Amino acid sequence: MTITPRVKAILSAYESDNPGTKTNLARILMHGQLGGTGKLVILPVDQGFEHGPARSFAPNPAGYEPHYHWQLAVAAGLSAFAAPLGMIEDGASSYAGAVPTILKVNSANSLNGEKDAPTQAITATVQDALRLGCSAIGFTMYPGSESSYDMMNDLRELIAEAKDAGLAVVVWSYPRGKYVTKDGELGLDVIAYGAHMAALMGAHIIKVKLPNDFIDQGEAKKVYDATNIPRGTLAQRVQHVVQSCFGGRRIVVFSGGGKKGEDSLFDDARAIRDGGGNGSIIGRNSFQRPYDDALKLLGNLIDIYKGKN
Repeated sequence: MTITPRVKAILSAYESDNPGTKTNLARILMHGQLGGTGKLVILPVDQGFEHGPARSFAPNPAGYEPHYHWQLAVAAGLSAFAAPLGMIEDGASSYAGAVPTILKVNSANSLNGEKDAPTQAITATVQDALRLGCSAIGFTMYPGSESSYDMMNDLRELIAEAKDAGLAVVVWSYPRGKYVTKDGELGLDVIAYGAHMAALMGAHIIKVKLPNDFIDQGEAKKVYDATNIPRGTLAQRVQHVVQSCFGGRRIVVFSGGGKKGEDSLFDDARAIRDGGGNGSIIGRNSFQRPYDDALKLLGNLIDIYKGKN
């Protein structure tokens, strides 16, 4: 594997990491159709935990089968495949070495309707990730939850263990809970704050939702207005989130969210690209479509990140 200058530059920003961790991060950055560009398209399939099987897979019943998702990630030439323990285990032997994997080590479920203190259970370990040949672990934290400090303590321990073992760390940072308004969950100041917290915790790759131009925090709004932080376009808002992650020295990818039309997805990807984001982590918008349609959609997204569209 020859490391491109772009990937070498990204890796150089992770100054404290050992060669094992940098190797695993390079595996993700160098894999697939976007390999070497510094851009990523990752397939996450943790929605069965989060939303239940029917809501996740009934729109495309082939998705009930874990191998379907492995094959989609491989055939589309994606950067990585992220999933909980059982789904990774189900295809670990058949697809060993075919695509870098990210083991999601905590999960929530919609049967638990907790609103003020949402949290997630630890559902896998760093040892599981090593046993299964994963390149990284993935962890969701909820800034703004009454349980956020407990989640941060769990994340601190897992990050230390993962880095010691030579694994990379991907953090899903989704502000929600008692101390964040519903509108604020997608507010630019809150999304940027959550992304910055993930960087401060030691994440290598940070996953956040695309922000709107709403500013939730009163004190933050004073600063946004006084300093004229641009936020009128999605590309400008992406740029601000990336800037909030150590001035662009951390990898930032953006969630595809709920299923939406192709034109909307492509517009989002162009804004991510133009704003300096590193790419998309897109689940339901791909695997809920028929296989051939999903391959075409993912191919078009990859072309956008290559600057072809």
